[in-house]
Amino acid sequence: MKKIIFTLLLLSVSLFAELTNQYITKNFINTNIPIVDVRTPGEWKETGLLKGAIPIMFFDERGNYDAKHFLKILNQKIDTKKPFALICHSGSRTSMIAPWLSKEFNYKVINLQGGMDYATHTLHIKTIPFK
Repeated sequence: MKKIIFTLLLLSVSLFAELTNQYITKNFINTNIPIVDVRTPGEWKETGLLKGAIPIMFFDERGNYDAKHFLKILNQKIDTKKPFALICHSGSRTSMIAPWLSKEFNYKVINLQGGMDYATHTLHIKTIPFK
C-alpha cells in the first residue's frame, strides 16, 4: 500500500512540472516573462544581454558548475513560482538545465532554443552591454 501511495505521489508531483521548448521571438522579449541568461561573464561582455535579461552563470568556462549556488541566486532574483525562460549561446546548455529545473523543482521553464546566436544573428535582436 505504501508503494502505491508513494508512486501516486511521485506521479502527481511530475504533473506540475512544465517545460516548454521554443525559439525566441522579438515579441517574447516584450513579455513580462523573465529571461535568465546562463552564459559566462565573458560571453555577456562579448555579445551583451537581451533587454531585461538576468545574468546568472550556470557552467563556468571549464564546464564546472555549482547547482546549489545557481539555485540560490535564481530564487533571489526571480519568482520561480511563475514561468521563466533560460537562454545560453546556442541552446545546448539550456537544453540540459531546463529539464532538470522542471523535473527536480517543478519550475515552469521555457527553454529558448537557438540561444543568443539565433536571437542576434537570425532575428537581429539588439543587445545591451554587460557591465
